Amino acid sequence: MTVRVQKLRAGAQMPRYGSAGAAGADLHACLDAPVEIQPGASVFIPTGIAIEVPSGFAGLVYARSGLSCKSGLAPANKVGVIDSDYRGEVTVCLHNHGGEPRTVASGDRIAQLVIAACPQADFAEAESLTETDRGAGGFGSTGK
Repeated sequence: MTVRVQKLRAGAQMPRYGSAGAAGADLHACLDAPVEIQPGASVFIPTGIAIEVPSGFAGLVYARSGLSCKSGLAPANKVGVIDSDYRGEVTVCLHNHGGEPRTVASGDRIAQLVIAACPQADFAEAESLTETDRGAGGFGSTGK
């Protein structure tokens, strides 16, 4: 599958997979100057790119495990969704979950992008739903 990427400004980097088996491609910060993120704060970090996600797919923006576990920086919305019809700049709102200020510099790997199949459903109103063993059990209801 080919995903078209447009660099919107100098210093922008193409998404890159870190290994042959990687599911997510690294997204990089594209900044004029380093940005400090205070504990408990969220800051929008531009990537300098726009992407053309193919129809029937979505771009899912996840945390990089090393960055989130070691530095406390992760996307504020947990998982960002890039729709196939969006053509604007990809930005990542990073939240500092740690207790110390963290600095993000241009070129830093800030998140990972997963391209996933995402069919649109036809929703049909129903008087009732098929019964299951779980039923209406919600949060934590399947645990022992």
